Amino acid sequence: MAVTTILLPFHQDERIGRDSITLPAGIPTTEVAPQLDVVETQWQRLAALYNHLADEVATRLDSPEPTTVVTGDCLALLGTLAGTQRAGLSPSLVWFDAHGDVHTVASSTSGYLGGMALRMAVGGDPDLLTRPLGMATLPEAQAVLVDARDLDPAEKEYLAQAAVTHTSVDTMDAALLPGSGPVILHVDLDVIDASEIPGLRFPAPNGPTSGSVIDALRRLLDSGRVAVLDIACPWYDPRDEDELRRRAALLARVLELRASN
Repeated sequence: MAVTTILLPFHQDERIGRDSITLPAGIPTTEVAPQLDVVETQWQRLAALYNHLADEVATRLDSPEPTTVVTGDCLALLGTLAGTQRAGLSPSLVWFDAHGDVHTVASSTSGYLGGMALRMAVGGDPDLLTRPLGMATLPEAQAVLVDARDLDPAEKEYLAQAAVTHTSVDTMDAALLPGSGPVILHVDLDVIDASEIPGLRFPAPNGPTSGSVIDALRRLLDSGRVAVLDIACPWYDPRDEDELRRRAALLARVLELRASN
């Protein structure tokens, strides 16, 4: 029986359009889309949203196939991580992304919350989301950042001294998986060269091809250690049928990897 895919149709605390993320036909899907209280702060709304996601993830980690989560941005990974921990697992984290996502609130020049997601997972700004979610942050050595070619000066400075492993798509394989236990495999689809994906919020040129990324994901899934496949679709709502079709085809290729493992 096919594993249910968890869909969180949000970019941070804003609901995205129904056509923004198109899953392949026939895939069982559970949508997590609670009503958020508009009078709360953004951080409170995010904590409430990711708490719902965490509860859903925690109930799905009983399959031989990786539990799959599809969301509109990287920050939702904190809900996925919290849910994995609620299920009694102590995962490591592999993070495919064109960007570092290792800012803190203090170091970010843009204030974009998605650029802080990986740093929060390994201990940055714990009062904002990780503590409200009851989440244990990961030691830096349990995180691998793959690609991240578009880095701000503060991110370069952090990665130069952090225990986070920073490697390329072509060299990433099972030998670089940290630890010996379960892994959350997080894939921000903007890791793929921007020429292949229309309408990205933060397009980054000079990236790997979709084929190279999918080959790397297959190598990791073949290890048998991936407990959760967490996919971020950081694009604007589609402007036309061509954008919708191209994105849907890419997402289908990534999701098909589960069936071959």
